[in-house]
Amino acid sequence: MKLLVIVFLFMNAALYGQRSDFGQINFKKADSIATVYKGASLKNLPVLAHNLTTDLPTEAEKFRAIYTWVCTNIENDYNAYQKTIRKRKKLYKNKEALTAWNDSYKPRVFNNLLKNKKTSCTGYAYITRELAQLVDINCKIVNGYGRTPTLRLDENSIPNHSWNTVELNGKWYLCDPTWSAGKIIIEDKGPRFEPNYFDGYFLANPKLFIRNHYPLNINSSLLANPPSYKEFTKGPVVYKEAFKLGIIPKKPLELSLETVKNNVLTFTLSSEAKVNNKFTLDIFNGTSTRKVTPQQKTNKNNHEILHTFEKTGLYDVLIKLDDKPLVSYSVKVKRK
Repeated sequence: MKLLVIVFLFMNAALYGQRSDFGQINFKKADSIATVYKGASLKNLPVLAHNLTTDLPTEAEKFRAIYTWVCTNIENDYNAYQKTIRKRKKLYKNKEALTAWNDSYKPRVFNNLLKNKKTSCTGYAYITRELAQLVDINCKIVNGYGRTPTLRLDENSIPNHSWNTVELNGKWYLCDPTWSAGKIIIEDKGPRFEPNYFDGYFLANPKLFIRNHYPLNINSSLLANPPSYKEFTKGPVVYKEAFKLGIIPKKPLELSLETVKNNVLTFTLSSEAKVNNKFTLDIFNGTSTRKVTPQQKTNKNNHEILHTFEKTGLYDVLIKLDDKPLVSYSVKVKRK
């Protein structure tokens, strides 16, 4: 029995992948095709799916063209998102009712897409799935929790986000077209969508993706040993730049830390590729921010960042690389 379990886990691990699996593929052609069809109508999805993919030889390139087109042609609708959250809040304790509502909501999502090319995360995941399936690429919608630097979650939070899993060459991958498309800017005159395509959420590393995406069906994490939901909500804050640079926090895996004055606190990160520059720290004490170049120990793609707090107090610590924010922690420094 033990052998069977080990074999099963190994087979599962072999079925899950990340962007680096396609390092030999140049996605420029797929992206250029998506650009050629910028502004194309959604009224005939089979024609759109055909136009985006017919001249591309691989599944990965076909899906890339679909993904890029969705992310650069659909506007994130904050009002639709708010309506979705209100309904999910009402139904989240009844999973069957929530699933039924999600199914009934999809036609309304699509109608808004057809008319205005605006939608919430549900619509991004829906149109990505529909276009992919039209060219025989297996793609699914994943519902769950999205965690951002400005949106903290706890055990009573409701599901607030949707994204996709996609099967390419027999492996499953993760992506988030909503967060790749841009962001909502809240202004005095109301919310505004700022388009800004971000590549980091395309076929993301599952070990990094789980730091700010937690699925209702934990199998959709694509991990053999995923954290619990409680561990997810209490983890460090991961910024989108970590996805672009392939930086994964390994230790500590809690946002709130305690240490003693003059003790060394160690942060451990791993990188998907070689890191040429030094990590830096922004340390905020409540009134001002101090930039620090900490001691760093690197062993291949594992990086230890060491810092000693010489004064007691509460600090926000932001780890950066090339001045880009990666991961943040809250540190309480005690006298002893």
